[in-house]
Order: sequence, then C-alpha cells, then structure tokens
Amino acid sequence: MRTLRLILLASAGLAICTPVFAQTADPARLNEHTRVLASDEFEGRGVATPGEQKTVDYVVGQFQALGLEPGGPDGQWVQSAKLSRTQQAGPATIVAQTPAGPMELRRGPDVLVASDRPVDRITVTDAPVVFAGYGVDAPERNWNDFKGVDLTGKILLVIVNDPDFGAPEGHPVTGRFDGNAMTFYGRWTYKFQEAAKQGAAGVLVIHDTPGAGYGWSVLEGSSTAPDFDIVRQDWAAERVPAQGWIQGEVAERLIRSAGLDYGALREQARTEAFQPVALPGVTLSIDFGQTHAEIESRNILARIPGSQRPDETVLYGAHWDAYGRATPVGDDNIYNGAVDNATGVAAMIELARMFKAGPPPARSVVFAAWTAEEAGLLGAEYYAANPVWPLETTVANLNMDSLLPGTEVSPQIVVMGAGKSQTDAWLERRATEQGRVLIPDPAPQAGGFYRSDHFPLARRGVPALFAAAGFTGHNAASRDYVQNRYHKPSDEWTPDWVMDAAAVDVNLLYAVGRDLADSEDWPEWNAGSEFEAARKASAGARE
Repeated sequence: MRTLRLILLASAGLAICTPVFAQTADPARLNEHTRVLASDEFEGRGVATPGEQKTVDYVVGQFQALGLEPGGPDGQWVQSAKLSRTQQAGPATIVAQTPAGPMELRRGPDVLVASDRPVDRITVTDAPVVFAGYGVDAPERNWNDFKGVDLTGKILLVIVNDPDFGAPEGHPVTGRFDGNAMTFYGRWTYKFQEAAKQGAAGVLVIHDTPGAGYGWSVLEGSSTAPDFDIVRQDWAAERVPAQGWIQGEVAERLIRSAGLDYGALREQARTEAFQPVALPGVTLSIDFGQTHAEIESRNILARIPGSQRPDETVLYGAHWDAYGRATPVGDDNIYNGAVDNATGVAAMIELARMFKAGPPPARSVVFAAWTAEEAGLLGAEYYAANPVWPLETTVANLNMDSLLPGTEVSPQIVVMGAGKSQTDAWLERRATEQGRVLIPDPAPQAGGFYRSDHFPLARRGVPALFAAAGFTGHNAASRDYVQNRYHKPSDEWTPDWVMDAAAVDVNLLYAVGRDLADSEDWPEWNAGSEFEAARKASAGARE
C-alpha cells in the first residue's frame, strides 16, 4: 500500500514538489548543454577525434566558469589515459570448413569479428571450433565450463548471458547465477577475457536478443567504429587474436553441420558436469587487416574541496564519449549520443553549478567525465587502476548515464544493482520526499549494472549508485528510445526537447550527493555482494 500511495502522490503532481534544497536544477541549462554536446559540430564525440578536443574544451570551460578547481593529476583538468586503437582495414574473410563443405560467413549479417591486439593483420587458419557452453569459470559457484579440455588454439562458441538465464522454474540450474539478473559472468567482456586465459585463438558469443539485452542491429551499427583497449603489457596473455559475435541462427547452422543439435548442447551447458564439445570436422579461418596505434584520450576531472574532511571524496561520474562517425543509417553517419550520454554530462555540469551555489560541502566532491565508455568502460577502468583521489576514501560513486527528455516525471526510479549496497537507502530517503519509489532493474538479464562506468570502481570496492529514472520499460518514451535510437544516429537532440523531468532527477542526485558529502558515515556493500570483500580490505583507511 505504501508503494501505491507514493505512486498516486507522484502522478498527482511530482513536478511541483517542494525542493529540499535552495539549489535546484535549471531545465533550460540542462537542455542547452545537451544541445551543444550532441550537435553535429561535436561529430559524435568520438574518442581521439576532433570531437574529443571540442568536448574537453567545452566541459573544462564550463567547470572553469563555475569556479571549480582542477581535479586531475598535478593540478590539471584532465587525466591522460593511454589506449590502444585498432580498426579493420579492408574486407574480412571468415570461412568455416564443415563436413558438408565450406560455409562462408558474411561480416555484418552473420558474424562480427575484431581484434584488440595491435598488429597489422589477424590471421587464424583452420582453427578447430569448440562449443564451450557459457564460457564461465566461477569457482565460488562450483562452475567451470572449460574443465578437462585443452582449448589452446581453438575457436570457442559461447552462449551470451549466464547458465541459468531463461531456465524454467524447477530446473536444477535455476538461481545458480542469480536467475535472470545477469552477473558479471554473463557479460561479453568477461567471456572475451576468459577465452584469452584458456589460450584460445578466438571466441564468438552466440547472440540472441533476450540474452544480450539488445538486437543484432545495435552490434552491427557500432561495428565499423574503432576498437579501443587499455595498453596491455602482455597482449597474447590478455586478448585473443579474434573476438566477436555470431548470429544465433548462424551458430545453430554451424553446429548442425557437425551433426550436433544446438538445443541439446545448450541444455547440457546448463549442468555443472558440462565439458567443452568439439564440433567434429568443423574449423574456422579468419583473416582481416587492421590499422592500429597507441593514443591518449582524456578523463575530465574537476573538484570542490571539502571544508572539513577534504581527503574524503564523493564522486559523480558520466561518460562524455559516443560513437563518433560510424556506419551510416541512410545519409547520417554521426552518432550524436544525445541521450547517451550528452544528458549525463549536462547533468554533471549542472550539479557542479548547484554545489558551487550552496555552502561548501564537508567532504570533497569530484566530477569526472569519463572517456571511452562505449569501448568497454575504459576511461573509468583507467582511473580505477590509476586513481587521482584514493578509492579507499571515496565515499561513493554516483553514476549518470542517459536521462530522458520530456515533462513527465517518472514516479518510479530504476536502481541498477538494487540491494547490492547501502547507497539504496540514501537514495530512497530523498526519493520518498519527491513522492517517488525505487524499483529494481526491470530487465536484469541485460546486466545494466555491469555496463556503465561505476562498475570498474565497484570492482575495487567503491560503493556505487546507478539510478535510471524513466527507464522503467513501461512508458512510451523509454521504449521508443531503446528500440529506435539507442546507439544509432537517431539519438539526436531536437528543438522540441525539454528537460523538466530530467531536472527533477538532477535535484534528487544533488540531494543524495549533498547528504553523502556532509555526512560522516560511510555506506557499505551489503553482505553477500561480490564487492564486499574488496571494500573491507581497505577498511583501515576509513577508521
């Protein structure tokens, strides 16, 4: 009944709730920052493009005008992140030899393959193909899909998501990997990394839309953009030569050519006893050229020093990058990234203004605009590995990734990773004052918690809060965005945009961040969270 009462209150007049603080977000400012950052002039804010320099100049200029201090190393506004950039050059040849004869796979419609290794050419010749289940090695869950088989030099086919995703009620695997809520083991990034540990020559994740959380067109649309990675000390140990995705029906056809049934193999893969299954008589050859270079991109960092405990930090983060110029849709090849994530950066600039307009916070507040999120959370990963402000005394990380335009304030706030940390309680108290309720991720199978920039810091113990108001899956605006605009050139700002609802969300994020900044308390990960141990290891720094 409490939930129903709050929803009714919200629908009766959320947008005119009395502000908790004198500082409130300005919808016009949010809209203008978004318009500028999402304009064609910024060329889709691609990493290591002229659009990056324009973005850095604009965001730094806003922070300077507001009177913030540089938050980067050595008193700078930016933290340089050394990245490796690879991009395919020319056509790719992908051919499977099967007992029924050769099967040519088309790059794009059938398979998407790339490499992070910084070499001129990727050539894999007649590598045996092995079905490796879900590609998971999770000792704490007593699960190992790789046991008993040497996978060196093989091409692995692995299923997207976790072994218990979509399992029927009562199935022995149900609940082993948190049900339909994707764990880190379900992420394609994990599967790529694990294949490298196994010494594989390549890995292809078998795509299906429910398991991935997005359609093949989303992958295909971004496939011509460069690939980025952090520069590695040992590329051979950490990255396979060829990695990517294969259409589900194409993988099924490949498996059938070996006289095997994909449905039966998938059911076997849902058992603890599963071992990799070689596809008899099936090999795969992959050949493509690529350009590669080491580049430096930049995280943007600004800071308001704490008046009482400056060594303790509340961190707001939002990625500034989109896909730049990539595969055209019609005659448009600029992926402007208006919602994702010009809105998040706009919100962060507005939050900085609100903090400067109010009394000095007791703890320091840092605003971080991350690079290369779309390439695999690389800017946040670089910062987490090379923190400017110690992670053990970072109170929490409030992540902003995509705010919807409009006037309709959602009565529900989606919390990615709900129940993992005590930050939920800090959010709930302020959300209740707005007449709003928290709900868990309505699409946990998509692994939203593991797909945004708070995650690299969470892995190292920093409590994270990632709230996505409006993305409940039950309103027309969020459905339209996810189906028609997400990671496409159509994610554009238009003159009819208003940011009234987003301003209410920013007010909420300000209230939570202000509470954390003025408190002496430290939110923790809840018992049983996969990040609890990492935070406890640094407890001495917070005593």
